[in-house]
Amino acid sequence: MNRILIVEDEPRISSFLSKGLKAAGFTPLAVATATEGREQAGTATFDLVILDLGLPDGDGYSVLSYIRSLGLDIPVIILTARNSIHDTVTGLQSGADDYMAKPFHFDELLARVQLRLRSEPQEAEVSILTHNGLQLDLLRRVATVNDVEVDLSAREFELAETFLRHPGQALSREQLLSRVWGYDYDPGSNVVDVYVRYLRNKLGTGRFETVRGVGYRLSTKV
Repeated sequence: MNRILIVEDEPRISSFLSKGLKAAGFTPLAVATATEGREQAGTATFDLVILDLGLPDGDGYSVLSYIRSLGLDIPVIILTARNSIHDTVTGLQSGADDYMAKPFHFDELLARVQLRLRSEPQEAEVSILTHNGLQLDLLRRVATVNDVEVDLSAREFELAETFLRHPGQALSREQLLSRVWGYDYDPGSNVVDVYVRYLRNKLGTGRFETVRGVGYRLSTKV
């Protein structure tokens, strides 16, 4: 299981990243300062680093510079609010493997993480997800229930896809917000509950179970 170091001082973003990466099968560790980032990176026990640049005790570039000075070739993805071309070029020239600007979509970040950790040829990406009579064609963006096509909005489709990628697994509202709406969506919103209700109405009430105190899961019983 790949270990990922998150160097991010904003608690809300750090929490979204940690929960999302854990749900994707990684082992994340989050720290909030450049000093902690250098200390943890120096242990050489991580497979990838997600690095913010604006840290309370210094610039994130000091962490990147320290990692490279140790001769560590672990992938570093800069995730920052600095979004100019100059910043991007500077980040990549300084030794980062990738550069993403905030606000960001978690699924895009996850894809970049998976790409950087890919060490051998991978099988072709699955284009059709199926579970208990529910099928999603990811290329055609078509949903069917027992071979009957069901009309889903773009957001409904993304939410259904998230559930089908984790059948039987309890997903928190924060995880679903992060994956479908992005980390910067209002965490106090009830949008997840609303859209789960939409999916229940369209795909079957019993498919999506409420997990008290957590969120929802795709039922394995339907």
